[in-house]
Amino acid sequence: MYQNINKIYHAAIYVRLSKEDGDISSSAKLESNSISNQKALILDFLKDKKDIEVVSVRVDDGYSGSNFDRPAFQAMLEDIRRGIVDCVVVKDLSRFGREYIDSGKYIERLFPALGVRFIAINDNYDSLKGKNQADEIIIPFKNLINDAYCRDISIKIRSNLEIKRKKGECVTPFVAFGYRKTKTDKHKLEIDPSAGSVVQDIFKMKLQGMSQDAIANRLNELGILSPFEYKISNGSHYETGFRQKEQALWSSVTVRRILENEVYIGNLVQGKRTTPNHKVKQTYVKPEDDWIRIEKNHEPLVSDRDFEIVQRLLGMDTRTSPDQKQVYLLSGIAVCADCGAPMTRKVSTVAGKKYAYYLCSTNKETKRCSSHRIPEKDLEDAVLVMLKQHIQNILHLKRVLEFVGTVPFQEINMKKLQDRLEKKKQETERCKELRMMLYSDMKEGIVSKEDYVELHAAYGKRLRNAEESIRAIQKEMDSELEKADKANTWLDYFVKYQDIEELSRTVVVELIRQIRVYDKKNIEITFDFDDCYQTLLNQLPAMGVDTVIDDDNNLQVKVKEVV
Repeated sequence: MYQNINKIYHAAIYVRLSKEDGDISSSAKLESNSISNQKALILDFLKDKKDIEVVSVRVDDGYSGSNFDRPAFQAMLEDIRRGIVDCVVVKDLSRFGREYIDSGKYIERLFPALGVRFIAINDNYDSLKGKNQADEIIIPFKNLINDAYCRDISIKIRSNLEIKRKKGECVTPFVAFGYRKTKTDKHKLEIDPSAGSVVQDIFKMKLQGMSQDAIANRLNELGILSPFEYKISNGSHYETGFRQKEQALWSSVTVRRILENEVYIGNLVQGKRTTPNHKVKQTYVKPEDDWIRIEKNHEPLVSDRDFEIVQRLLGMDTRTSPDQKQVYLLSGIAVCADCGAPMTRKVSTVAGKKYAYYLCSTNKETKRCSSHRIPEKDLEDAVLVMLKQHIQNILHLKRVLEFVGTVPFQEINMKKLQDRLEKKKQETERCKELRMMLYSDMKEGIVSKEDYVELHAAYGKRLRNAEESIRAIQKEMDSELEKADKANTWLDYFVKYQDIEELSRTVVVELIRQIRVYDKKNIEITFDFDDCYQTLLNQLPAMGVDTVIDDDNNLQVKVKEVV
């Protein structure tokens, strides 16, 4: 075969392997498309080509062919622009790229304009030989097929990932700080004891009144590794755009991300971000309704109750003074009864003595509201008294419920279920009796054998249906009992503080929603679960209990005689 050796071409061997477009989805492809095999095939092809001299080997390992934003490919283009390379050799067109438009642009326009020879071995294409009529059709068509193949693989991968997410399988390469993937199943999460305890401490510190900044500073003081540094220390090739110093430290942003992440109550939320298609790699956040949320998917690190309280605290304006690590006792909880603005703590010095008090922040800033001034100690003392009284009322309620719970079927739903259960039991007994009578009637000749078989089958079907209904009703009754138990678990949140003698930030945020200050002698408190408290009081009369709340807010109850 004639070879033009008047010109020596300086070639770049280009090889690519992708983990995204399906090129290594099977062991066979892993071998045929491997980097080493591509190199070997190209070098074997070039060994007798006297007019081609290899000057570089460019490798993009793990990069998709759906775009040309690949480091080795861009380095090869730079060599072409500098005149170092004037020939590109690839195994086939799919290794060069799977994007139809840009592949055609490089092969048909850019390379010819720059005088670059292009060789695709398995496609039997060499631009030096010139294009024949078949090449005019086949080369663009092959690029189009490669593009369609990449699109098809992308759709399959997206669909497969969506299925895995809906099954509660973790498909992200890195998991939230505090968890790790199980050794037996990389799609399942388990608690990382070391990091998990740090997460629990962060939530505790927030409940105790520490700000995000104070928590971050505390963790840095203790020398606890930040999530980024912790992943690196465990050998993860994790990267982030938030690293600003040589060692990534804890920050208020990092702490807040942890406090807001519902993965810590056992919920797995995935599919928040996506790309428009396989060609555009820029991500965007999907609408929240399109996220895939699997609740109670794994073991939680934080209780639902603590997580809910923390979310409430994050929504409050609870800034600390420069010299304080914790917010004040009633910060964000005490508000002006007239304008609803937070009450601000102030300290005045009179005759060498310091006096702390709360006043309306609107009054302080604009004077558009009255001050509602109240001494700090008076407010805290009043809150403590009212809280202790509310806890006593709840203790009283709990004792009443325990007593009423011994009276059968006081709950309306349970009574209805019990009635249905009794009727179904009577139906089963009746079916059994009828079948026994049917046999006697056949023996005495009252019923033919054919009618006996037909009626016996009918009664048997009725009996099976009734027995199945009994099982369903019993299951529903168990569910109602369990629901009733859970419905009143909020009582225990108050009961555990029955011996309280002084206020703490934890107690305040756990048990109080809001404190409205009218003036120094009048305040109003909305306790947590106030709606549950009122609902329970309204239900008691139907359960045979009369309730009265006296002027001192004491709950008085009287249990009626149950007939």
